Amino acid sequence: MDAEIKSFITKLLDTFTEQGYITPDEVPDIPLYMDQITTFMDTKLEKSKRSPEDKILTKTMINNYTKNNLVPPPVKKKYSKEHLLMLIFVYYLKDFLSISDIETLLSPLSEKHFGAEGELSLSEIYGQIVEMQKGETTYVAKDLIRRCNKAMNMFTETETGDREYLQLFSLICLLSFDVYVKKQMITNLIDKLEEASDDQERNKKKRKK
Repeated sequence: MDAEIKSFITKLLDTFTEQGYITPDEVPDIPLYMDQITTFMDTKLEKSKRSPEDKILTKTMINNYTKNNLVPPPVKKKYSKEHLLMLIFVYYLKDFLSISDIETLLSPLSEKHFGAEGELSLSEIYGQIVEMQKGETTYVAKDLIRRCNKAMNMFTETETGDREYLQLFSLICLLSFDVYVKKQMITNLIDKLEEASDDQERNKKKRKK
């Protein structure tokens, strides 16, 4: 890869390491209207956009998530801090999971921890998830650099014009296979979660008889 491509990849890595999660302290404690929710998400996750025109979250998206039981309905058109936390989870999952899988994954959070009193709150769960992610960004960035270097060592004997394309193609294939394997693992874990939930429901029905 030439210097221009190397510089481009370096900038991508820099952007990636700056993205991170929305920290619990950044999430407002007061109820917000839908317009305020979309503005908040658009501002905090601006660096995640592929192009400036992209929208992180729209009113239509929020309404669809509510209709599909991914997020509880608002109270008097206002969304609480917990609503916003659920929407953040949905945002990070929606690009590689189906609506059905997201519902399976988030339903226990909504049912057991949304508005929970005296139990582990949704805010506490979100905080622990964000804490767990610390350090992971650095690890992923190092792994991406390793893959970039591996791709740059491919097709070194090929003519200059075609070499750049083949090296970029190699890098995309490396990253795509990683995404494929991880998605397979995630969906299998969700299936396992759904099986456990079904077993619990069957046991409840047996106890009632």
